[in-house]
Amino acid sequence: MTWTEPATWYANLASFYAAAAALITDPAGNVLLVKPTYRDSWSFPGGYVDEDEYPHDACAREVREELGVSVVVGKLLVVDWAPPSGRRPRSIISFTFDCGSIADLDSFNLPGQELEDVAFFPSHEAEQRLPDNVATRVHAAMRARDRHAPAYLAGGSAVQPPSGDAASREA
Repeated sequence: MTWTEPATWYANLASFYAAAAALITDPAGNVLLVKPTYRDSWSFPGGYVDEDEYPHDACAREVREELGVSVVVGKLLVVDWAPPSGRRPRSIISFTFDCGSIADLDSFNLPGQELEDVAFFPSHEAEQRLPDNVATRVHAAMRARDRHAPAYLAGGSAVQPPSGDAASREA
């Protein structure tokens, strides 16, 4: 086996995009979604992770930019790996964080050029307003919040861990 220069090694590794989103609910458990001006569907507050930015920092930044409020970014709820799709030439890994509960929409200051609306929806209605590959994150995030354990999705589908523990698989 020959040794490869680190620069060559890293240049040949797969690359992907990363995004961070916030699960924010109202006290009744309704899910906050935003309606971007540049797409037909609604989305979770959030966006792409910048170069050298941690996903949780990107989540806080995006919520601040989109809604004009600062939130405490809590636990990781969902990681969803999605393959390339449409005009997006690379896979994307999406992180959804628990950003707590907000009582009303009065404190929000929407940037008109980016967002046209914001609203709370019951979970089932939020799922209907999101693209199919994102809609499953609603249930996964709410369940992860209740169970205090993150969910892993692949292309929007739950990935079940193998049965048994590591020790029994090695035996």
